[in-house]
Amino acid sequence: MKYQIKQNNSLNIHEIPLDSRPRERMKTNGVSSLSDEELVAVLLGSGSKGNNVAILARNVIDVLDKKPNATYEDLLRIKGLGPAKISLICSALEIGRRRIPLKKRQVIEPKDAYKLVCHYSTRKQEQFVVISVNSAYEAISVDVASMGTVNQCMVHPREVFAPAISKSAIAVILTHNHPTGNLTPSNNDLMITKRLKQCGEILGIRVIDHIIFSEDNFHSMEDEGEL
Repeated sequence: MKYQIKQNNSLNIHEIPLDSRPRERMKTNGVSSLSDEELVAVLLGSGSKGNNVAILARNVIDVLDKKPNATYEDLLRIKGLGPAKISLICSALEIGRRRIPLKKRQVIEPKDAYKLVCHYSTRKQEQFVVISVNSAYEAISVDVASMGTVNQCMVHPREVFAPAISKSAIAVILTHNHPTGNLTPSNNDLMITKRLKQCGEILGIRVIDHIIFSEDNFHSMEDEGEL
């Protein structure tokens, strides 16, 4: 069992076996093997008084999930995060935006969509994430529409379709994670999907699929005839 940050927020980085620490795992398995929280932990390097690096990393991710374009002032509200660490995070986010914009990627199959959102599977609360698609079936944006609890996420059509409308998308792929690992759609999942599909028809934006995912797998409502 690996002592990953996401598994134990009370564990100090120095208590993790050397070969399981984020930096060492990055060297061995590549940067893509790390969760979002572990990537932030690498950036932070260390925690602060009363807040170890795992807790700080989780708090940073919570802010970024709610506001991807978080500002210096937004991060300043995180207890234990000082100017030096905030500057480092803001710099990393900005260089990412400048140098690595979202590459248009075809999302013809559910597995293609899963690759775009699978990093949200480590979240402890449900995240409703929408992939906007153009006429060539290329992903043109990935946006968090809503955040919920461990087993429920309330979502409004306005938040779901706003990014698609602003980017002139012709379709969307709905996705959300199930932190419990159970990929079976709940009655609420089916009801929300039906409602959003109806809204999409009115707006002229097709709902291609609704994918429920975990760290290891995904469930496509389209493939299962549930859409």
